[in-house]
Amino acid sequence: MKKIQITGCCLCMLLLIIFSSCSKIDAYKTKYAVGGPIVYPGKMDSVKVFSGKNRVKITGLFTSDPKIVKYRIFWNSRQDSVEMPIKRTAGVDSASVFIPKLPEGLMSFEIRTYDIQGNASIPVFIAGNVYGDLYQSSLTNRGIINAALDISGAVIVHWSDVDGASGMQSIEVKYINNSNINVDTLISSKPADMYSNLPAFQQGNYFSYRSAYLPSATAIDTFFVNYSNSSNIYFINSGNPFYNKSNAGRWGVLAGWTTTPNVINHNNMTTGGWCADQGGCISMEMGWDWTPSIVNGKIYETIMLDPGTYTFSIDMGWDGTIDPVYLIAAAGNTLPDVSNISSALGYSSFRNLKMQFNVTQRQAVSIGFLATLTTWNQYWVVRSVKLVKS
Repeated sequence: MKKIQITGCCLCMLLLIIFSSCSKIDAYKTKYAVGGPIVYPGKMDSVKVFSGKNRVKITGLFTSDPKIVKYRIFWNSRQDSVEMPIKRTAGVDSASVFIPKLPEGLMSFEIRTYDIQGNASIPVFIAGNVYGDLYQSSLTNRGIINAALDISGAVIVHWSDVDGASGMQSIEVKYINNSNINVDTLISSKPADMYSNLPAFQQGNYFSYRSAYLPSATAIDTFFVNYSNSSNIYFINSGNPFYNKSNAGRWGVLAGWTTTPNVINHNNMTTGGWCADQGGCISMEMGWDWTPSIVNGKIYETIMLDPGTYTFSIDMGWDGTIDPVYLIAAAGNTLPDVSNISSALGYSSFRNLKMQFNVTQRQAVSIGFLATLTTWNQYWVVRSVKLVKS
């Protein structure tokens, strides 16, 4: 009998506890869920943020819940937002929105979807970088190791190497060709050992170039550096190495330059003015192997120059001369003889490695080397030449 009484008491206590709990749950519902149960619409899936210049693009998918009618994106600690409508279909729908006028730096975004009753989904949080003036100021144009005209009339540009992670995508190059036509070309960038060919380049002119960067692989905006100008490119076949047009072994005839016949004193008077030494150089030699002396020997190029002050400089390879060799520039299509050297626009011993001269009007100017070598066994080589306008 006592057992039955105890069991009855326990049942009564259990019923009181259950009733009390139900009352608390009902009270909670009354307090926090007035109007019915909480509804959460389906959230945006596969959300991505794409960086841009003071903006981003946000994309996502709607794969469930056909009752969604709009979504809202919040940023700046929810002080700013944008709302976009959604027209759901039976399949998967996509979202894509640009958010402009953002400050540079890392930005966080909150995305919620809504149904027609105004119920909001659980939030989706995502962050992305915004790029602007600070990033732009860190960018530089790609360097140029060398730019020279080849014998075809094209400029060959050797670009400096860059870090593959720098984001450099391309280089835009503008120049005027031989037909006075403006050429604008976009060259894809590669990090190392990069060369470009600018065909039919107008001798004596320069090219303009600017580098293009993407701050990340998925960025939506390309950043361009301001244009830089190359040096004016005057010489065809300017050296390092110089090219030979005769392909006759150690001695040859210099491509793209004028060489007087008395300098062509090798191989039965068929080659001269170029040698294979040091990879390919301008040269003169007399004496060895019974090569005859050189009187008023000339190696030069004729170039149309604008008014200005110019410096003609050389990279000496080897100097084994006794008689003088001159760097010289003269108006017209040829060089004067040594006896008339004072008529030149400018001249200097080639041992000075450079020579300056002035041009007062646009005209053809011949620039190069002049020598009379009569003392036995003399030889010189020059690895490269350069002409710079001050």
